[in-house]
Amino acid sequence: MHTQAIQFLFVAIILVLSGCGEQQAEAPASAIADQPAASAPGALPRTASPEGASVFFITPADGDTVSSPVRIEFGIDGMSVVAAGTDQAHSGHHHLLVDTGLPELAMPIPADANHIHFGDASTSTELSLEPGVYTLQLLLGDYLHIPHDPPLVSQQIAITVE
Repeated sequence: MHTQAIQFLFVAIILVLSGCGEQQAEAPASAIADQPAASAPGALPRTASPEGASVFFITPADGDTVSSPVRIEFGIDGMSVVAAGTDQAHSGHHHLLVDTGLPELAMPIPADANHIHFGDASTSTELSLEPGVYTLQLLLGDYLHIPHDPPLVSQQIAITVE
């Protein structure tokens, strides 16, 4: 089992560094929860999340008008936040999705300007954004940056940066 975890880690690192991950349109949370754990070709096993666990924004709130840099605080219930690479039950780390839909849920979350990783177990950030309207969404990833099953995804919020 240890060898298999190491193999998944190498695959995840390669995929994350390459920015791999096909984008898909955002689906309602109910449809996401019903998605099979390994539906895509080459899909990796997903870590189970406990019933009732959730991620959410503490700040800003949906519809807020803010100035840059934007202070963003991530909330979580029913799970722990740990650094990427830490294989611990009922844990993961945050990913902030900016102006994008959900990535393929059976693959590591891409790392790019629209998919910001917090593998250091951060629960907040300051994000410099040009004036405009942005959508934000949180997605928890396991120790390999793969969304849980079922995925822990926040509601998408919209903010206006002055």
